[in-house]
Amino acid sequence: MKKKFILVIFASLFFCCNYGLAQYKYEREFRIRKSQFPPDALVLIKDNVQELKRLKFYQETDSTRVSFEAKFKKDKLRYSIEFNSDGVLEGIEILIQPIDIPNDTYTNIESYLNNTFSKYRIKLLKQQYCSNNDSLEKTFKNAFQNLILPSINYEVIVIGKKDKGYSDYEILFDAEGNLKSIKTSLPSNYNHVLY
Repeated sequence: MKKKFILVIFASLFFCCNYGLAQYKYEREFRIRKSQFPPDALVLIKDNVQELKRLKFYQETDSTRVSFEAKFKKDKLRYSIEFNSDGVLEGIEILIQPIDIPNDTYTNIESYLNNTFSKYRIKLLKQQYCSNNDSLEKTFKNAFQNLILPSINYEVIVIGKKDKGYSDYEILFDAEGNLKSIKTSLPSNYNHVLY
């Protein structure tokens, strides 16, 4: 009887902690003109990025903040540079494939996804270089050399099925494939479609 009671308490704590980790992400992204992009961010891109193609500017609105993103293609890779509303660099992301992630890390990520969802489909994989403690030059150099460092993160955008059906999730893992955060995100915005 005592073992069952302890097992029930342990299981309830596990599910409460797991539920508490999930957050909702109310974020919308829309394209903007170059003139609407922060001038400091434009200077930073011009000084640190050469030979880019298809440069596009976006504004992301969240329930708590506004950020800006520049997306482009360089050396056959798709990059995204994110800035806060003041034009300060927050990080650089590269769109990647599962083969680009080290085997042990990808095994940990897959294990988490298999244990969390009854069914899932990976929509996007991104490799993140955050500009926390590094200088701007070092952050750009690491990202454009596509280095596998212990400080990088992997962002996985997943459509996953749990008890109540399918939802979109944005899951962040560290360089070893350990969970950092999970957010439930809104589905894509289809305001441009006329019915």
